[in-house]
Amino acid sequence: MTQWQIIAQHIAQTTAKPFNPLEPRHVGGGCINTGVRLMDGERTYFVKLNRAALLDMFEAEADGLRSMAETNTIRVPQPLCFGLSDKQSYLVMEYIEMGHAGRNGSDLAGHQLAAMHRNSQPGYGWLRDNTIGSTPQENQTCDNWIDFWRDRRLGFQLRLAERNGYGGSLQRKGERLMDHFHVLIDHQPQPSLLHGDLWGGNMAYTSEGDPVIFDPAVYYGDREADLAMTELFGGFGNRFYDAYREAWPLAAGYSTRKILYNLYHILNHLNLFGSGYLGQASSMIDRLLAEV
Repeated sequence: MTQWQIIAQHIAQTTAKPFNPLEPRHVGGGCINTGVRLMDGERTYFVKLNRAALLDMFEAEADGLRSMAETNTIRVPQPLCFGLSDKQSYLVMEYIEMGHAGRNGSDLAGHQLAAMHRNSQPGYGWLRDNTIGSTPQENQTCDNWIDFWRDRRLGFQLRLAERNGYGGSLQRKGERLMDHFHVLIDHQPQPSLLHGDLWGGNMAYTSEGDPVIFDPAVYYGDREADLAMTELFGGFGNRFYDAYREAWPLAAGYSTRKILYNLYHILNHLNLFGSGYLGQASSMIDRLLAEV
C-alpha cells in the first residue's frame, strides 16, 4: 500500500466516508514540514509530512489546534487525523481556501485574538510538551510566570545553544539576564491561551476575508508573548494592534517585556537555522541588560 493510500484510508475511516484522492499537489511556504493538498473532487484536505520520528510533533499540533478551536474565537484549521505512512509522519487537517483580508479583517483579527487570550487556566504551561518549529518546547505547568519563562523558555534555548556550539559571551550575558528577570518581568499576568508562534506567516485570511491562524506552539502564558512575536517580523498593521488594545489594553512596561519575549524566538532561530541570528540575539540581551 502506498503512502497516499494509507493516508486516504485513514481519512475514510475517520470520516466514515470513502476517500479516493486524485494526484497530490504540493503546497509551498513551509520550512519545517512538507505541505500537500489532497482532494478527491468533492473534499479537500491539507496534509503535513515530516520524518517518522516527529509524529509526536503532529499529535501535539493537533491538540493545540483543538484547544484554540474550542474557544470559538479566531478560526483555525480543524485537525482530522495523524499517523505514520511510508516512513513518514503525517497530519491531516481541514483545507481552508485563503484569500485577502476583508475591509475589517485586521480589526476582526485583533478582537478575536484578544478574545482567545481571555481563555485561562490556573498555571502557566500546557497539558503536554510540544514544539516551536521543530525544537522541543517544555510545558510542565508552573505557578510563577518568571520561573516559567526563565526555566522552560529562555533557559532551555540558552542550554540548547550551548550544546550547538554557541557558548562564551552569549552564555555569560544570558546568565546575567536570567538573574534580573524579576526586574524585567514586573507583573504576574493572567495565564492566557497562546498560539505560541504567531508571526505573519502563521496568520492569513480566508477567501471570505476572515482571519485564520495555524501552525501553533500552544501553551498558557503572558498574552504579551503572542503580541510581541507579531511585531518581530512585521506584517500585522496598526489596525490589528489598535483593535487588540481596544478589546484588552496592554499593561505598562510592554515595550521592554516584548524584547525579552522575542529573544526566545531569536534564540530558537539561532538553534534551528544557525549563526546568522547570533548577533541579533546578543544585541537583544545587551538592550535588556541596559534596562536593569
